[in-house]
Amino acid sequence: KKSEVSEVMTQADMKPKSMHRAKIWSDDIENLYRFQQAGYRDEVEYKQVKQVDEVECWPETGFVKKLQRRDNTFYYYNRQRECEDKDVRKVKVYVY
Repeated sequence: KKSEVSEVMTQADMKPKSMHRAKIWSDDIENLYRFQQAGYRDEVEYKQVKQVDEVECWPETGFVKKLQRRDNTFYYYNRQRECEDKDVRKVKVYVY
């Protein structure tokens, strides 16, 4: 299962055009929450910084499984939802 962000090409100069806050939880919001917890704007920025082609995801849910922070420590995530309803409005959604 691919997120909408996976469809976007990860060019070195790619910058978002705008940003808004999430209003309701979805699979894409869950993954954005995980990237932002690890210190990245989104999947595009993670792939640019870490120079990887793929992000490790849980096959059952498609949620991000593991991310490497900028200080090279790892965040490991569960198969289930981790972004609680109270945290949804904290998630920034970038538009390219």
